[in-house]
Amino acid sequence: MRKMKIEHYKGLQPHTQLKSGQVGEIVFLPGDPGRVKKIAANFDEAKQVVYNREYLTYTGRVHKKKVSVTSTGIGCPSTAIAVEELSQVGVKVFIRVGSTGAIQPDIRLGEVIIADSAVRSDGTSLDYVEQGYPAVASNRVTNALIKSAEELKMPYHVGTVRSGDAFYAERIKGRNLAAHYEELNVLALEMEASTIFALTRLNKLEGGCILGVVNAIGGMDYFTGEKKAEDLAEQSITNAIKVAVNSVKHL
Repeated sequence: MRKMKIEHYKGLQPHTQLKSGQVGEIVFLPGDPGRVKKIAANFDEAKQVVYNREYLTYTGRVHKKKVSVTSTGIGCPSTAIAVEELSQVGVKVFIRVGSTGAIQPDIRLGEVIIADSAVRSDGTSLDYVEQGYPAVASNRVTNALIKSAEELKMPYHVGTVRSGDAFYAERIKGRNLAAHYEELNVLALEMEASTIFALTRLNKLEGGCILGVVNAIGGMDYFTGEKKAEDLAEQSITNAIKVAVNSVKHL
């Protein structure tokens, strides 16, 4: 796929306001700007680069490698803008670090999911390529996340997630998306991975995804069952961040 190169005023990307040299080749992509500082706290020499719209970016170093973190906002449309503009300023590896609702009964709160593929139920990726094109993570990035989880002794699951646009779609009477995708052995529901996977593969870049389980039909976690559910949900995000940042040593 041919990449479109656009020159912007003073070399700045229009939405992220980034320019070449401000970010590393590896970027972490949380949806929530509030999680950017939590991720950057694990960097050496972390500094805020720019904050515009929903896009907050910090840059630092991990294992002596220059890395960045940029928030994407909620959903695939704003995520696609982040991926497009970050790729224009030199990013090669994109790792989503987010939250999810698990729909398989053996997945518990506090655990993490490493997505190796995604059901493309979003509308954004369809503007780029037909439905039959797969949304698949980079093998190298997925393996790095798996190695990292094993090093940290973090309970993890690997498989397919479903990316959709409408968070509250199940409010429609008679609809049960979770039950439907549970039968298809999809691990969880989320809102950004499919577009990240499709765009990175289309542009010969690398994409990966790790998600903290903040809601699960499997209920409380078996090894920390005494904790409150909200504490476990927050811990799952922390766990996902730790695994993601530690994976840099394998990239």
